[in-house]
Amino acid sequence: MHDFTPVPALLGGLLIGLSASLLLWTYGKVAGVSGIYGGLLVRGQATGLRVAFVLGLLAAGLVAGLVHPASFGALPARPLGVTAAAGLLVGFGTRLGNGCTSGHGVCGLSRLSPRSLAATLTFMAFGVVTVLVFDHLLARAS
Repeated sequence: MHDFTPVPALLGGLLIGLSASLLLWTYGKVAGVSGIYGGLLVRGQATGLRVAFVLGLLAAGLVAGLVHPASFGALPARPLGVTAAAGLLVGFGTRLGNGCTSGHGVCGLSRLSPRSLAATLTFMAFGVVTVLVFDHLLARAS
């Protein structure tokens, strides 16, 4: 691990937790990004809340990039096909697991959901295996 920054990480985590809690308290909705975004793609589910949520995510990223460009490091050099396949697999996985890391990992775990614990442990395990395979084993092979 490098560039350990506990204060910004703590503040970011607090903001994520606060925003997820506010969404749950005010609208009764779990802040699962894949579910909210996926609802935009389904006819009849593109509510103002979903649109505002996704636009807010995009706007926050743009502002962060303008205010502190170093927030976004260099992109790893991956072929476009590999990146597209990874995106499709992530999308398939979020549908299969009924949610993503934000829905299960942030909101589900805070509600002590056993299903969310199983999903989050699965996400993390496969993330570790994927990094191990792609960044370590395949890098040595080439």
